[in-house]
This record gives sequence, structure tokens and C-alpha cells, in this order.
Amino acid sequence: MAPVFELYFAAVEKVRQRLMRATAALDAAGVAYAVIGGNAVAAWVAEKDPAAVRTTRDVDMMVRREDRDAVVTAMEAAGFITHVVRRFLIFTEPDAPNRRNGVRVMFSGERVQPSYSHETPDVAAALTTPDGYRVLDLESLLIMKLTSLRDRDRTHMRDLLSVGGITGEWSHRLPPGLRGRFDAIVGTPEEPDWTDE
Repeated sequence: MAPVFELYFAAVEKVRQRLMRATAALDAAGVAYAVIGGNAVAAWVAEKDPAAVRTTRDVDMMVRREDRDAVVTAMEAAGFITHVVRRFLIFTEPDAPNRRNGVRVMFSGERVQPSYSHETPDVAAALTTPDGYRVLDLESLLIMKLTSLRDRDRTHMRDLLSVGGITGEWSHRLPPGLRGRFDAIVGTPEEPDWTDE
């Protein structure tokens, strides 16, 4: 059995490679996209403090629905296998068939869940990272995180707050219905940082 840290770092690298292959495929096909989710948060956190980056096991992306067929064609040409799951497309690799670890693609301008108060932003709200892929701009990403507000979304927002990527002053930039959620997260104390002891 391989040492646990060797397995861990191999898994992290596999996610990074999957991200780069997927974005390269869409770039080559001329398809507009934005990386969202944990990898987008990681990109914004890394801009402030690379040591604070949190790993993620999957790749989340967003495209326009009218580009759906072009996305499938590009991803399959890059070796991915297509799965249609509810309102998403999921792309897996032959040697990694677990859909939870795949590339999950959702559509811009739509509600991820019927109960959500806001639609996803347009992929035009994306910026190019130093690594060359497109990531959703921070304000739009924050709105997505506040709209879904799962435990991982709260964690991601606290990560961004802890490195100064966002601050409590961002509240006024948000839609009125999301400001209370954001203010509650800003007001929630962090866990103790034992590294300072």
C-alpha cells in the first residue's frame, strides 16, 4: 500500500490535471465557460495567501445552455465520458468513473435548485487566472455561495474572509435578499487559530 500522503498528493494533482484538461478542451473549442465552486474559491484565496488554499475533490464549471452540444463534443474529444444528471452534465474519465469526482457542468442564467432566489450569473463574468483558465469573478461567486448556502459554501466564504479576499464591507454590493446571510457569516466567530499559541 502506498503511503497515505503519497495517495493524498496524487489525488490533489489528479483534480488539478482534470481541471486543466477540461478548461483546455473548452478553450480550444471556443466555448465560453467559468470555473466555479471550490476551484474558483481556491484561485481567489491563492491570490492573497497560497498557504490558505483548501483542496477539493471535483471540478465545477458553468457554461451557457446554448453551448451544451459544443461542450459535450469538446469534452468527449478530450477523453471524458458524458453523464446527464438532473440539471447538470457530469464528465468522468475512463480510469475515474465515480461521478462525485468528475467535472460537473451547470448552466448560467438558471436556478440550480427551484427554491433558490437567484439564477447563476453569466459566464461573461469571468477572469483569466495566471494558469490560463477562466474563473468566475469574486462578486458573482460570492452571490452563488450565498444563494446555495451549504456548509461548504459557508466554509469557502470564511476562507475568503480570513485572507482578506472579501470583507464585511462587501455587504452593500450584494442583492438585498442576500445581505443578511452574508452579515451573519461575517459575524460568526472563526475557530481558534492554534498556530498563534
